Amino acid sequence: MPKKLEHIGIAVKDLAASEALFTQLLGVAPYKREEAESEGVMTTFFLLGDVKFELLAATNPESPIAKFIEKKGEGIHHIAFDTTNIVTTLEEKSAQGFQLINTSPKDGADNKQIAFLHPKSTNSVLVELCQDK
Repeated sequence: MPKKLEHIGIAVKDLAASEALFTQLLGVAPYKREEAESEGVMTTFFLLGDVKFELLAATNPESPIAKFIEKKGEGIHHIAFDTTNIVTTLEEKSAQGFQLINTSPKDGADNKQIAFLHPKSTNSVLVELCQDK
Protein backbone atom coordinates (compact mmCIF):
# COMPACT_ATOMS: atom_id res chain seq x y z
CA MET A 1 0.00 0.00 0.00
CA PRO A 2 1.39 3.43 -0.87
CA LYS A 3 2.39 5.34 2.24
CA LYS A 4 3.31 8.81 0.94
CA LEU A 5 3.99 10.93 -2.11
CA GLU A 6 7.64 10.26 -2.97
CA HIS A 7 8.20 12.48 -5.98
CA ILE A 8 6.74 14.14 -9.03
CA GLY A 9 8.49 13.32 -12.32
CA ILE A 10 8.76 16.04 -14.95
CA ALA A 11 9.83 15.29 -18.53
CA VAL A 12 12.24 17.89 -19.96
CA LYS A 13 14.14 18.34 -23.22
CA ASP A 14 17.18 20.20 -21.90
CA LEU A 15 18.27 19.01 -18.45
CA ALA A 16 20.79 21.79 -17.79
CA ALA A 17 18.33 24.55 -18.71
CA SER A 18 15.60 22.90 -16.65
CA GLU A 19 17.93 22.52 -13.66
CA ALA A 20 18.58 26.27 -13.79
CA LEU A 21 14.88 27.04 -14.14
CA PHE A 22 13.83 24.79 -11.22
CA THR A 23 16.69 26.03 -9.05
CA GLN A 24 15.33 29.53 -9.52
CA LEU A 25 11.69 28.45 -9.15
CA LEU A 26 12.15 26.34 -6.01
CA GLY A 27 14.97 28.33 -4.43
CA VAL A 28 17.05 25.19 -3.86
CA ALA A 29 19.79 23.50 -5.86
CA PRO A 30 19.43 19.92 -7.06
CA TYR A 31 20.92 17.35 -4.71
CA LYS A 32 21.63 14.64 -7.26
CA ARG A 33 22.07 13.98 -10.97
CA GLU A 34 22.01 10.35 -12.03
CA GLU A 35 21.45 8.17 -15.09
CA ALA A 36 18.73 5.53 -14.90
CA GLU A 37 19.78 3.16 -17.66
CA SER A 38 16.70 0.95 -17.27
CA GLU A 39 14.53 3.92 -18.33
CA GLY A 40 16.92 5.58 -20.80
CA VAL A 41 17.00 8.84 -18.85
CA MET A 42 19.27 11.22 -17.03
CA THR A 43 17.60 12.47 -13.87
CA THR A 44 18.06 15.40 -11.54
CA PHE A 45 16.44 15.54 -8.10
CA PHE A 46 15.32 18.53 -6.05
CA LEU A 47 14.03 18.30 -2.49
CA LEU A 48 11.43 20.81 -1.31
CA GLY A 49 10.20 20.03 2.19
CA ASP A 50 9.78 16.28 2.13
CA VAL A 51 8.70 16.01 -1.52
CA LYS A 52 11.12 15.42 -4.37
CA PHE A 53 10.90 16.73 -7.90
CA GLU A 54 12.59 14.57 -10.53
CA LEU A 55 13.54 16.08 -13.88
CA LEU A 56 13.88 13.42 -16.58
CA ALA A 57 15.69 13.93 -19.89
CA ALA A 58 15.99 11.20 -22.51
CA THR A 59 19.40 9.67 -23.14
CA ASN A 60 18.24 8.02 -26.36
CA PRO A 61 15.43 8.66 -28.86
CA GLU A 62 13.69 5.36 -28.02
CA SER A 63 13.34 6.00 -24.28
CA PRO A 64 9.88 6.40 -22.76
CA ILE A 65 10.66 10.04 -21.94
CA ALA A 66 11.67 10.84 -25.53
CA LYS A 67 8.40 9.29 -26.75
CA PHE A 68 6.40 11.13 -24.09
CA ILE A 69 7.90 14.50 -25.05
CA GLU A 70 7.38 13.79 -28.75
CA LYS A 71 3.71 13.01 -28.14
CA LYS A 72 2.76 15.41 -25.33
CA GLY A 73 5.63 17.87 -24.91
CA GLU A 74 7.46 18.71 -21.71
CA GLY A 75 5.59 18.52 -18.43
CA ILE A 76 4.45 16.29 -15.61
CA HIS A 77 5.23 12.71 -16.55
CA HIS A 78 4.36 10.73 -13.41
CA ILE A 79 3.53 10.80 -9.74
CA ALA A 80 5.46 8.39 -7.51
CA PHE A 81 4.34 6.87 -4.24
CA ASP A 82 6.63 5.30 -1.67
CA THR A 83 5.69 1.83 -0.45
CA THR A 84 7.17 -0.42 2.19
CA ASN A 85 6.82 -3.58 0.07
CA ILE A 86 6.64 -2.96 -3.66
CA VAL A 87 6.02 -6.62 -4.57
CA THR A 88 3.02 -6.87 -2.24
CA THR A 89 1.71 -3.50 -3.42
CA LEU A 90 1.92 -4.62 -7.07
CA GLU A 91 0.01 -7.80 -6.20
CA GLU A 92 -2.64 -5.78 -4.31
CA LYS A 93 -3.08 -3.26 -7.11
CA SER A 94 -3.32 -6.01 -9.74
CA ALA A 95 -5.96 -7.83 -7.66
CA GLN A 96 -7.88 -4.54 -7.37
CA GLY A 97 -8.00 -4.32 -11.18
CA PHE A 98 -5.22 -1.84 -11.86
CA GLN A 99 -3.27 -2.54 -15.05
CA LEU A 100 0.44 -3.03 -14.39
CA ILE A 101 3.12 -1.89 -16.78
CA ASN A 102 5.72 -3.73 -14.68
CA THR A 103 4.71 -6.99 -13.00
CA SER A 104 7.88 -6.95 -10.94
CA PRO A 105 10.11 -4.12 -9.72
CA LYS A 106 13.24 -2.96 -11.51
CA ASP A 107 16.13 -0.70 -10.63
CA GLY A 108 15.40 3.00 -10.84
CA ALA A 109 17.12 6.25 -9.91
CA ASP A 110 17.78 7.52 -6.38
CA ASN A 111 18.48 4.05 -4.95
CA LYS A 112 14.92 2.81 -5.61
CA GLN A 113 13.15 -0.25 -6.91
CA ILE A 114 10.34 0.95 -9.18
CA ALA A 115 7.27 -0.27 -11.06
CA PHE A 116 4.53 1.55 -12.97
CA LEU A 117 0.76 1.33 -13.15
CA HIS A 118 -0.74 1.99 -16.59
CA PRO A 119 -2.47 5.35 -17.00
CA LYS A 120 -5.46 3.59 -18.62
CA SER A 121 -6.38 2.34 -15.15
CA THR A 122 -5.48 5.47 -13.13
CA ASN A 123 -7.46 8.30 -14.78
CA SER A 124 -4.69 8.97 -17.31
CA VAL A 125 -2.02 9.49 -14.62
CA LEU A 126 1.15 7.42 -14.88
CA VAL A 127 1.71 6.14 -11.34
CA GLU A 128 5.10 4.94 -10.16
CA LEU A 129 5.46 2.79 -7.07
CA CYS A 130 8.87 2.85 -5.44
CA GLN A 131 10.74 1.36 -2.53
CA ASP A 132 14.24 1.91 -1.22
CA LYS A 133 16.65 -0.82 -2.35
